[in-house]
Amino acid sequence: MTHTDKRRMEYGIQLPVQSQSTIYAEPWEAGAGPDDLLAVARTADGAGFAYIATCDHVAIPRRLAPAMSTVWYDPVATLAYLAAATERVRLLSHVAVVGLRHPLLTAKQYATLDRLSGGRLILGVGAGHVPEEFEALGVDFRQRGAVLDECLDALTAALGPEEFPEHHGKLYDFEGLGQRPRPAQPRVPLWVGGSSPAAVRRAALKGDGWLPQGDPRDRLPAQIARIRELRQDREGPFTVGAIAEPLYIGQPSWDVGRRTLTGGADQLAASLRAYGEMGVDQLQVRFRSRGRSELTDQMAAFGTEVAPHL
Repeated sequence: MTHTDKRRMEYGIQLPVQSQSTIYAEPWEAGAGPDDLLAVARTADGAGFAYIATCDHVAIPRRLAPAMSTVWYDPVATLAYLAAATERVRLLSHVAVVGLRHPLLTAKQYATLDRLSGGRLILGVGAGHVPEEFEALGVDFRQRGAVLDECLDALTAALGPEEFPEHHGKLYDFEGLGQRPRPAQPRVPLWVGGSSPAAVRRAALKGDGWLPQGDPRDRLPAQIARIRELRQDREGPFTVGAIAEPLYIGQPSWDVGRRTLTGGADQLAASLRAYGEMGVDQLQVRFRSRGRSELTDQMAAFGTEVAPHL
């Protein structure tokens, strides 16, 4: 594990606007667009955020549209657009449903993104959860776990340094097919999303990091202990993630919801440090806001007032 008690936790953000599920989207996002996305990404870049993240859905069925909405920007196009407008912040797919596409196609897109961005990609992957999406694209939804397992093996080869990667599996078989540009990084980090026992095992054994799917604080220690148990004979760095409760720095004059953590910088930092004590390496933060300027103000305040105490 990369975590040590003396090491400061990194912090990143799932971008607004690019995905608008009713679970987390703020009302103002419905009327927002590329300029707002750009402003938030640039704020993250300047405020010390480790990464900006985007989601992945190809198409949403009518039955889920009222809850999920149909606003899901393509992650590769979005991250490439934002890479050109930022300098240091890393680019995370949280998460790419890689089983919907052939691994060579995924590798071509994300290797190009890594090369264009100067090596800033983190490829976060997940199994997916919308059956109609899989059916439309000709992939067996019931086998999505096995598909993702093989995709991870294939992507490990296809995103490595070899111009002619090789993989021989049950679903995908390729060799003698060259792809350039290669990624700028010697190894693109693969973070695995999900909190089921299968997802945690997959992250520990096949990934370079774990992206939990909204585990509350009290569930994280057992999940992290399981990852450590599974990785005890494995070498190399591993990044444990967590998603914090919604935050609002200061005392809000409006209803930010009962689950939102509010208060001064010291108070919030003390609460968030508990994640680091559990063994979390990177914390995904989110902020309640009524508009773009309030969000970017909150992000800037977090970077200058809260983050130094993590």
